[in-house]
Amino acid sequence: MFRDMKPLIGISCCTKLFGLYGMPNHAASDTYVRATDLVVGGVPVLIPANGSRADIDTLLARLDGIMLTGSRSNVCPESYQGPPHAEGTPEDLLRDGVTLPLIRRAVAAGVPLLAVCRGLQEFNVALGGTLHQRLQDLPDRMDHSTPMQPNPRVRTGKAHSLRIVKGSWLHRVAGATEIAVSSLHNQGIDRLAPGLVAEAFAPDGTIEAVRAVAAPGLAVGVQWHPEYDWERDAISRRIFEAFGEAVRQRTQAQTAAAD
Repeated sequence: MFRDMKPLIGISCCTKLFGLYGMPNHAASDTYVRATDLVVGGVPVLIPANGSRADIDTLLARLDGIMLTGSRSNVCPESYQGPPHAEGTPEDLLRDGVTLPLIRRAVAAGVPLLAVCRGLQEFNVALGGTLHQRLQDLPDRMDHSTPMQPNPRVRTGKAHSLRIVKGSWLHRVAGATEIAVSSLHNQGIDRLAPGLVAEAFAPDGTIEAVRAVAAPGLAVGVQWHPEYDWERDAISRRIFEAFGEAVRQRTQAQTAAAD
């Protein structure tokens, strides 16, 4: 019976205030749920942002893959010994309290992991890297932040090109050494974490894709948002398909080992 069941894909949530009285909720964009349903071929399972109360052991025992989502909030600088954020910068300490230990344990255990935007930044910090807090304030850097456009196709559309490292995982998935991507972030990788390799760069040198080179399972991150356009962009779709294939290969290997 269990052989025919779809894999469970954990999707990281943020803490967000909703409703008239600002009640705290655990939230993830429907774009990640749709990509999991329709491309990855898994069952989406939302991982609440419940900080130290999260049971990492149980999550890793039950989940077949993990998707780290983008967010308006920034990774708290205390996690990488960075200076305090500028006043008014959104943070989500409860999310950090779940995702950072979860990433470390998932990578070590070989649970396939796909990190998107903030997720890539968490991925880097969890493994010992640091972040730039506002790329647009640095000399010789582009403004990578979200375009202030009401039209979602403009806001989430292609913003700049990427140079992809030849022979990398992303090169094999994309089938190209240059692609165009969206750009909706302020933070970016400063010092790359030990164990991660850069797989793509923006024209200004910002690292836009990474992979955990020695991980027993697929563990990759992208700085842009393939979940916005996988229905019309073949490369975005292939990123989720490759993640789904890594999940299935691991679950099949586990099933075979249990027989």
